[in-house]
Amino acid sequence: MFTIILIMAAGIGLGWLLRGKKLPFLGKITNFLIWVLLFLLGVEVGGDERIVNGIATLGVEAVAVAVAGVAGSCLLAWGLWRWARSRKEAAQR
Repeated sequence: MFTIILIMAAGIGLGWLLRGKKLPFLGKITNFLIWVLLFLLGVEVGGDERIVNGIATLGVEAVAVAVAGVAGSCLLAWGLWRWARSRKEAAQR
């Protein structure tokens, strides 16, 4: 856990040092790494026999909660992205 906090703190520090720099490629790298992490999470879940065998017992309610959580996260992330983009465009005018 301490390692994770140190990595996050290092990222925050680096971001603070580079805050005035133009890094247009950073968004593409971030998106790619998120997709890789999601893929690896799927591989990990698919490789765990306990989880795969327990999928049938989860029930409709658990699936509904999971789908609603993912949909809500996607919707709010999209809304936040649009809001931040509109503020950035307004600041450039």
